[in-house]
Amino acid sequence: MSTLEAIVLGIVQGLTEFIPISSTAHVRIVPALVGWDDPGTAFTAVIQLGTAAAVVLYFREDLVRIARAWLESLRRPSARGTLDARLGWYLIVATIPISVFGLAFKDQVENGARDLYLISIALIALGLLLLAAEKAATHDRGIGSIRTSDGVVVGFAQALALVPGVSRSGATITAGWFLGLEREAAARFSFLLSIPAVVLSGLYELAQIVRGEHGGDPGELLIAIAFAFVVGYASIAFLLRYLQRHSTLVFVAYRVGVGALVLALVSAGTID
Repeated sequence: MSTLEAIVLGIVQGLTEFIPISSTAHVRIVPALVGWDDPGTAFTAVIQLGTAAAVVLYFREDLVRIARAWLESLRRPSARGTLDARLGWYLIVATIPISVFGLAFKDQVENGARDLYLISIALIALGLLLLAAEKAATHDRGIGSIRTSDGVVVGFAQALALVPGVSRSGATITAGWFLGLEREAAARFSFLLSIPAVVLSGLYELAQIVRGEHGGDPGELLIAIAFAFVVGYASIAFLLRYLQRHSTLVFVAYRVGVGALVLALVSAGTID
């Protein structure tokens, strides 16, 4: 991989990780459109460490507060009723599905799931589901109203993001809206929830690269991670502000349009 490819894919990762259009799909589609090799699942997972670091930095105060409250709830069960302690437990519960399914379907995710036909269909399908959530959502529940059952539902929605094209943020925000969460509350919980799964997956693949089980230049990886971090941080701030005043219809149209375009190009043999 050249330095240019690392920079471009880092920017693509940062731009698309938090916007509900699927970063994994774009890190697969962009190289196909310009004639580069597929960077692979390992590279895709590792550069997500950059956007995970952006979430940690952006929500650092929330995370410190949640961590303290969660640790306190271990020492004093009576403290489990506070919002921050409950959020700590909900984030753990919601991370379990993607961890289980990720390990169970590791081979399929690394190989067959990167098929451009599947990615195109996932882009379109989740775009239409996001549209349905826009129409059906009541947005009358704040983040303080989240329950264990909500964490389970959003956690299973996040597991769908193992299929490139689904979008981790898109699936979890959509689930949150169907549950009646406010726009910003669903997005905030979605971003916080991304941290455990993305960090665990990225570190796992990074360890394999270090052991030589996957190819990859550490220097190019660091460049991609750095650009993903910077651009990702800006994307978080943008989306949280955007959702306060706008719907996601533009993202729905984008998903359906890109999905249809890629499907047509693959069917015509224009891209492999």
